[in-house]
Amino acid sequence: MNTKIVRVDPLHPEASLLEEAAKILAAGGLVIIPTETVYGIAANMLNKKTVERLYKIKQRPEDKPFSLHIDRKEKIEDFARDIPVSAYRLIEKFWPGPLTLLLKSKDKGKVGLRLPDNEIARRVIGFSGVPVVCPSANLSGKPAPVNFSQAIQDLNGLVDFAIDAGETRLKQESSIVDLTLEPPQVLRVGAIKKEDLEKVLKTKVVLFICTGNSCRSVMAQYLLEKKLKEKGRSDVQVLSAGICPISGTGASGEVQEILSREGVDASTHRAQKVTKRMLLDADLILVMEKLHEAAVLEIAPEVKNRLFLLKEFAKIADSDLNIPDPIGGTDELYTHTFLVIKEAIERIVEII
Repeated sequence: MNTKIVRVDPLHPEASLLEEAAKILAAGGLVIIPTETVYGIAANMLNKKTVERLYKIKQRPEDKPFSLHIDRKEKIEDFARDIPVSAYRLIEKFWPGPLTLLLKSKDKGKVGLRLPDNEIARRVIGFSGVPVVCPSANLSGKPAPVNFSQAIQDLNGLVDFAIDAGETRLKQESSIVDLTLEPPQVLRVGAIKKEDLEKVLKTKVVLFICTGNSCRSVMAQYLLEKKLKEKGRSDVQVLSAGICPISGTGASGEVQEILSREGVDASTHRAQKVTKRMLLDADLILVMEKLHEAAVLEIAPEVKNRLFLLKEFAKIADSDLNIPDPIGGTDELYTHTFLVIKEAIERIVEII
């Protein structure tokens, strides 16, 4: 068999060549593609004969599964289940990029997933329309290829199509983190340092949500940040957002005045709308009213177990767990709202 080899400009890849590679891939062919780490052999995961052929060519034991490469972050939910918060944080920090995540698969086993930071790889995967496994383009036991010459050396005539895009950018394999374990384990240190991975894994994210992100959630965010700083904590990231804010709006004047009396400057705050990505990234989500709770669950029902009304953490004896919006209200209302939030924060800082 002759391998068709095409040279592609890594900065301006010709779409027709990528589409040709994708068609061959979808039909069951094996295609060498570049990534930012090393060259890989792409194969259609759904084609049993193709996967068997890939194992044979790679001389790899069949009990050692191949990882999947995807073209968009959202595809992770097509292949994995019970995705932990730490996975979304790692994705936000390092994808697209040289990080493979081991997660619980839909069939109750494990699945490795990576979103490569390489336009050629992502477009070929996307054009193919099939799930793509993509181990490194080398025989088992040999070094992973960081340029096309190394990739084709032992595989010419064994694969159907090969894309030559010169040298890879990072020239080392992806790092691997197993998130099916508790605590998560770094299984392989590659292009991302172990300490950088562990820093993200150890960080907690607290998200406060109100309506406009100019009042209640701002008080909560800045108060918690102050308390954490006083305790010397740098392992917690505190965010706030609104269900329907006017994007870019600052904190209200009343809120800035109240916080200034606590020694906190909120003049740089800008309102932002809550997104599904924020919710998935957060370890603890605290809302001001039940209507916010309902809105959050509509966006991301999977966060139910880490979603709470902020007032649940206050000691005030009150059966109403809503913290009403003080916008347009009296100074006394603002002060009361602030004291309720402050009391809740005092307890939260002790438990996170």
